[in-house]
Amino acid sequence: MRRRPLPGRLLMYLLLSLVAVVTVFPFYWMFILATQAPAEIFRTPPHLWFGRSGAENYHALIRALPTFWRNMWNSIYVAIMATLTTLFFCSLGGYAFAMYDFKYKNQLFALMIATMMIPPLLGIVPYYIMMSWLGWIDKPRALYVPSMASAFGIFLLRQYIAAAVPRELLDAARIDGCSEFRIYWNIVLPLIRPGLATLGIVTFVGSWNNFLGALVVLRSREAYTLPVALRSLQGLYTTDWGAIMLGTALSILPILVVFLFASRRIIAAFAAGAGLKQ
Repeated sequence: MRRRPLPGRLLMYLLLSLVAVVTVFPFYWMFILATQAPAEIFRTPPHLWFGRSGAENYHALIRALPTFWRNMWNSIYVAIMATLTTLFFCSLGGYAFAMYDFKYKNQLFALMIATMMIPPLLGIVPYYIMMSWLGWIDKPRALYVPSMASAFGIFLLRQYIAAAVPRELLDAARIDGCSEFRIYWNIVLPLIRPGLATLGIVTFVGSWNNFLGALVVLRSREAYTLPVALRSLQGLYTTDWGAIMLGTALSILPILVVFLFASRRIIAAFAAGAGLKQ
C-alpha cells in the first residue's frame, strides 16, 4: 500500500486538527463559563481560561434548584431505561424483518418506515391524553415506555443484521438444536454489537435531551429531568447565568462518559459498514 506524499498527509492532519478544534471548542467554552461569575460571562473580550467562581456558582445552583442531583438521577434512569428497552425491542424487530419470511412482511416494513415521516409534534396531544389515561402523568415511565420500539431503531438494526449475519450460521444453529430465542441472544446479538452501540448512544443522547416530552408529562420539581429543571432556573426578570452554565456543564458529563465508552463500537460499526460495501 502506497503512502500519501508528505504534503498531502500534512494537509490532511491540519484539516482533521481544525475539525477537532471546532468540535471540542463549544464544550471547552461551556466549562470556562461555568467557572466565571455571572457578571463576567458576557465580558468583552471574553475569558479564555477557567475562573474562580465555580464554587459560588455551585452554591447558587443548589440554592435555586435543591433537587438538582435528584433531577440528574431522573435523567440517568430515564436514559438508561430508554436505551436498554429500545435496544432489546428494536433488535428483536430488526431480527424478525431481516431473517424471517412471513405474510405481509414488506407491507408492514413499508408502513413502519412511513411513520418516520410524521412530525413528532403532531403526536404531542395524543401522547398526553394516553399518558393521562394510563395514570402516568408525572411518572418517569411515560418518557421511555412509548418509545421502546422506534421505527428508526428497527430499520437501522434490520439493515445491519441483514448485512452482518449470514443465514447459514442460523441454519447451522437450528440443526444443532438451538431455540429461536437462543439463536437471537447467543449468536445474533454478539455479531451486531457495533450496531447496538450506535443505536444505544443515539437513543441515550436523544432521551437525555428530551425537553418537550418531559415538559408535557412531568409536573413536580422532584420528577423533573435535567432539561426541564435547568429551564426552570431562567426567571422572568433575572437569571443567574453562572448557575445555569454550571448545571449545563454537569449535565453534559454523563453524555461524554457514554460516548467515550461507546466510541470504539461506533467506529467499528462504520468500519464494518465500509468493509461490507467493498
